Amino acid sequence: MRSFLKSVLASFTALLLFSGLGIVSLTAVFVLLIASASKDVRPEIEANTVLTIDLSIPSQDALMELRPGEAQQQLLSEQDTASLSLRLVTGAIAQAASDPNIVGLYLDGTQGAFVTGLANALEVRRAIDTFRASGKPIIAYDRDWSERALVLGTAATELAIDPLGTVELNGLRSESLFLGGAFEKYGIGVQVVRVGDYKSAVEPLTRKDFSPENREQTTVVLKDLWCSFLTTIAAHRSLDATALQAMTDKTGLLIAEEAVRQKVVDRVAYTDEIETRLKELTEVTEADESFRQIDPEAYAQAIQLYEDDREAAEIAVIYARGAIVDGEGDGEQIGGDQLAKELRDLRLDDDVKAVVLRVDSPGGSATASEVIKREVALISETKPIVVSMGNVAASGGYWISMVADEIIAEPNTITGSIGVFGVLFNLEQIATNNGASWDGVQTAPFANLETVSRPKTAAELALIQKLIDRIYTQFVSEVAKGRNLPEAKVREIARGRVWSGTAALNNGLVDQLGGLDTAIASAAKRAKLDEWHVEEYPRTKTLEEKIIERLEGIHLFGSRRAATPSTAIEREWQRLQTELADLASFNDPIGAYTRLPQSFEID
Repeated sequence: MRSFLKSVLASFTALLLFSGLGIVSLTAVFVLLIASASKDVRPEIEANTVLTIDLSIPSQDALMELRPGEAQQQLLSEQDTASLSLRLVTGAIAQAASDPNIVGLYLDGTQGAFVTGLANALEVRRAIDTFRASGKPIIAYDRDWSERALVLGTAATELAIDPLGTVELNGLRSESLFLGGAFEKYGIGVQVVRVGDYKSAVEPLTRKDFSPENREQTTVVLKDLWCSFLTTIAAHRSLDATALQAMTDKTGLLIAEEAVRQKVVDRVAYTDEIETRLKELTEVTEADESFRQIDPEAYAQAIQLYEDDREAAEIAVIYARGAIVDGEGDGEQIGGDQLAKELRDLRLDDDVKAVVLRVDSPGGSATASEVIKREVALISETKPIVVSMGNVAASGGYWISMVADEIIAEPNTITGSIGVFGVLFNLEQIATNNGASWDGVQTAPFANLETVSRPKTAAELALIQKLIDRIYTQFVSEVAKGRNLPEAKVREIARGRVWSGTAALNNGLVDQLGGLDTAIASAAKRAKLDEWHVEEYPRTKTLEEKIIERLEGIHLFGSRRAATPSTAIEREWQRLQTELADLASFNDPIGAYTRLPQSFEID
């Protein structure tokens, strides 16, 4: 390695002196050389090593279904934070359970907040439960335990908290920001057409509070998710769900000593005491050395996780994450045309024997959803396709799932929301208030149907409602066909209503409960494969390509860090920005949307 570095530095110096390139280009070349030469360097696993899972998750991407290599590509991101693939984390934990060099698992929550989705956390929890069955110790430590982090922490054999820490146990909540009053105040008109009493995604634009229907469905879903949460965290504690509920109702927050007395955590400890425990576990005796540890990404690289059996049949896992928009979309969205093309490529690839579509989407454009769904249906005609639902797979997220051969969801997945809406803005009042106006001529009554200069007429609203009704009828019919359910039954459970994964299983919208590994195993069984390997799609750019692409954005003397909102005001400001960004993504060519309401961002 030392000779390698000398060679790289010598090459870099020569380039700097003689090439005449700018410093940014030279920096890029230097990084490219290192990236290229270090591909074959794999970390080593020493005996008596602990696999450490850092619960510090400062972005929504963490512990989610990131594509291969994204964690490494964070090197070049404007955010100096790392994210880990969900499948990589669960696979590493599973392998470590039988690895003689791995003597334990450490869940470290001291570096920051844990904000991954509940469904993804549940999948990681199952992997930790499997590790626990190996008999190896699992040590979990945080200064303050949030409810989300407890989903993982309570799987530990030793759960500790800082002396000044607290345990959050105050229940789940769903809160929406309503803009109806603001639009009214500033003279922005909003008209809505929809199908489904529970289709509440438009309510933040028209109301000042929850409708009775939305309050009802949100309450039911929260109760289902809370029940799943209580059952999960009670599993390895000397507690039951009833006792946990009583604590929730009485206290909300447990101070460290009370959390120990109530058996929610095992002991109070300082960070250095946890360090001492881990040093004992890894047989490190030197006072100035830390315990031996390895993170999931390095561990996966060391053991070549998922790199064996490349000659075996391929199961493709393709990710659909974000709002669904018409066209290509961007990195935070599902572009209908783009995802359809990727699905088409998998359908036509003879090496791909089965497909797993991992959906984590609140929906969006009805037109784009239909484009994607068509490709899912075509795959089903030639090879098995199984949908794995993540944190959210509702409305348009359900539309693209409904014709798969099988749908698998987590108990706390948000799904359903079979309904359609259209939202129609006009600026007549705000223009009048400020002395502006419109005028024009037309050759037919509906020629200016798309104008924002005035509210829609009764005839225009009837025309748009007819279009929305047609899309809803198709939605219901496709669900009935794809799920083999009577159409009357689908109409009963549709109406825009949102369901938990558990409820969706009971009413026939999903086939079984489980995670991504469950879906992969099911796809293999359907394809009658004895051996297989998994390839993940869309394929990401190489590190070198990423460097070149982001060359102009490299900060030579420090990087910008994306701020994580820390106060309630900052969170509400971010929520408002998210609401407005969602409106900007409403690009369906016919103005019809199958979208989940923002209220299903569960806290």
